[in-house]
Amino acid sequence: MADYDLVIRAPRAITLAGEVPRCVGVRDGVVAAIELLEADLTGEQTVQLNDDEVLLPGMVDTHVHVDEPGRTDWEGFETATRAAAAGGITTIIDMPLNSVPPTCTVEALEVKRDAARGKCHVDVGFWGGAIPGNLNDLRGLHDAGVFGFKCFLLHSGVDEFPFLNEDQLEEYLAVLRTYGALMIVHAEDSKAISRAPDPYGKRYANFLASRPRGAENVAIAHVIEAARYTKARVHLLHLSSSDAVPMIRTARRDGVMITVETCPHYLFFEAESIADGATEFKCCPPIREADNREELWKALDRGDIDCIVSDHSPCTVELKRREIGEFGPAWGGISSLEVALPAVWTQARLRGYTLIDVVRWMAERPAQLAGLQEKGHIERGYHADFTVFAPDEAFVVDPSRLHHRNPVTPYASRPLAGVVRSTWLRGQQVTGDNPQGHLISRGEA
Repeated sequence: MADYDLVIRAPRAITLAGEVPRCVGVRDGVVAAIELLEADLTGEQTVQLNDDEVLLPGMVDTHVHVDEPGRTDWEGFETATRAAAAGGITTIIDMPLNSVPPTCTVEALEVKRDAARGKCHVDVGFWGGAIPGNLNDLRGLHDAGVFGFKCFLLHSGVDEFPFLNEDQLEEYLAVLRTYGALMIVHAEDSKAISRAPDPYGKRYANFLASRPRGAENVAIAHVIEAARYTKARVHLLHLSSSDAVPMIRTARRDGVMITVETCPHYLFFEAESIADGATEFKCCPPIREADNREELWKALDRGDIDCIVSDHSPCTVELKRREIGEFGPAWGGISSLEVALPAVWTQARLRGYTLIDVVRWMAERPAQLAGLQEKGHIERGYHADFTVFAPDEAFVVDPSRLHHRNPVTPYASRPLAGVVRSTWLRGQQVTGDNPQGHLISRGEA
């Protein structure tokens, strides 16, 4: 009789001990042993990794718009989770908007779970939505297992998900604090955006001017003060303005419970290189200048930014309006789920960072944010979620070969470093043929 269901022999593995050679034994979907590479572990299945491959924990992406039901022509659970697995991501948490109905009531959560059942190639959890008028729905959603609540401080882009004003934000935070729930915030100030220039024409510079750093900075200041006053936990989504980092650092020093994410596109691209009419780069908040990008990398290095997640926000090809190339009417969102890990690694290695750093930013910290206590590490007792990654192999992004529903992404034709050779979920290799992902809830992995 074999000791384990699966044994993986990895000359290179990222564990709590760093990058080391290890033999990993898996039983019942859980890591049961981590031994020296030469250890005599026997498995029903044994996988020997090549010298150019590194065993990583599965990545955790806490910011994904799946859009099903309601806008399934934009994306869906089958396509999004297949893309996630192809990109080495084994757990995603779905955002409450862009689907119809948005996840703002327990009934809407059940509609979304019904839509997802039997379609998921990776584990999937859900955020709830905080919108005007649903304050009394939040506790029920919390008890039903959402990982926290998302709100906007300006128009969300879809009318069925309205934003909270400053007074409502404080009111909602005060209630969420009573049961320890997390509020995640799209922080751009509606008044500042309304006073900014219109995003007219094909010039990216005009679009950038329509979403100034100041709008982000002012909104973040409001979030910090609301969290300070209410003593609630808050998380800043998709930080793009490096100007806000010093006040975030000060708030943490003062005891404000605030965490921060950024996204691969803010760390990879720079505004100066975006061509006029290239609406596939439109996202909100926007991709900013090269010097801003470098400051975001420094903030990651210092720990001022906690994690990197995709903010995969897809749409149909038509909604990107490439035929007219005007940023104003184009949908704002980056499709990047499958290429997030290679994109980050491509830029991280250029700055001297290691796979240990990337795993911390893209697996460990997002799992901590969501309270996923059995994900984000290769460690005994953790789920056997693995990414087999070839960091020195390169490829050129071909949108037609990506697994998300619509073949549009700003990474098209970009050379990236790092290829995902295989992905494993709870000890089973994800092939894309048989959906085996679980629907997960807060308080469980």
